[in-house]
Amino acid sequence: MYSAQLLDHFQNPRNAGDISDPDATAEVENPVCGDRLRLTMKVDSGRVIDVRFKAKGCVPSMACASAMTEIIAGKTLDHARRLRSEDLIAAVGGLPQASTHAAQLALDALSTALRQLEQ
Repeated sequence: MYSAQLLDHFQNPRNAGDISDPDATAEVENPVCGDRLRLTMKVDSGRVIDVRFKAKGCVPSMACASAMTEIIAGKTLDHARRLRSEDLIAAVGGLPQASTHAAQLALDALSTALRQLEQ
């Protein structure tokens, strides 16, 4: 049902936890399924120098959050802004159609954090 990549991100999450004194913090929830995601970021000179997540929800939500942090860590904010749902789905080796909301939850958290940095 789930790909090896997705299960690996779920069983061995990358960048799990919180950053103390982050530059941006985002907390989002999917009101339909109840999945929740907290994202904290540290940025320097327009580059993501640290990013962490805490997730509560389904296996795909946790895996997509892990994959997203791995993709944007060390990258520029512009690179992070260009991340799309398809990129996350590919990074976890695909998602069942009923689970595509997991990629969107991760992107919603990222978008919220990036908006904070613009203020």
